[in-house]
Amino acid sequence: MLHALKFDPITELTRTTASTVKEHWRKVMQDVREQQAVLVTNHNEPQAVILSAQQYQAMQAEVVSLQRDLASLREQAPALQQLRQRFDDRLAVLDSAAAANKARALLRKPARLKGKVAAGSGY
Repeated sequence: MLHALKFDPITELTRTTASTVKEHWRKVMQDVREQQAVLVTNHNEPQAVILSAQQYQAMQAEVVSLQRDLASLREQAPALQQLRQRFDDRLAVLDSAAAANKARALLRKPARLKGKVAAGSGY
């Protein structure tokens, strides 16, 4: 699932000072409605971000969606573990000395495909 919620970097948010928030609340709320988020600074240092209710609800919905996605992935974990084990078992065959010798012998021989492509679990 694609998640559409977008966050601007904190450096790109509309800035306002803590004293402006105290003295001009209505103006700050207007900025929040227009911009969805406003960065509050104190002595030019970021202190807080004020979010619109709409943005906050979107964040909540996003968290719920991500939690569902995570739960779904966790349910798939046993199947992935089985697949990983099968792959590891097949790969372990290549660790034997016999496999190395067989590979060397095959590589020394000229290819004899006779116009046919050889493919399958044995190749």
